[in-house]
Amino acid sequence: MDCPACSHALTEIQVGSVKLDVCAGGCAGIWFDAFELQRVEKEHSGIGDALVNVPRDPALQVDFSFKRSCPRCDDIKLKRHFFSARKEVEVDQCPNCGGYWLDAGELEKIHAEKVRAAEEAHLADTNISMAAIRFLYRQRLQERPPL
Repeated sequence: MDCPACSHALTEIQVGSVKLDVCAGGCAGIWFDAFELQRVEKEHSGIGDALVNVPRDPALQVDFSFKRSCPRCDDIKLKRHFFSARKEVEVDQCPNCGGYWLDAGELEKIHAEKVRAAEEAHLADTNISMAAIRFLYRQRLQERPPL
């Protein structure tokens, strides 16, 4: 299988129970078949060193405006879209097989986005809880008879 970004041959690596295809020695992109990205995130709460440190050819320049073909499906172009509603990271996805192509650095950005979202959700839960406590406290003060 060839890299959709630089046409370099993809190398298969094992990350937990998932086999991924990486562009080692090329652009350092990673191909995730359908649901593999979710499985890798579920099995490894962080990102494995093998995925963060894919060897890259520093002289290689990737053209991001080039329409990429799915490495799994014949004659299918990948669709570029935001990974989540937060619109922080753009990824390429095959509309046919559901696989994802992540360029070098995109996996780390997705992970960082998920960590920030979790922290913000926790903070929002804390703020809601504190607001509720203040409201209840004020209600309780109003119910007390004057001294």
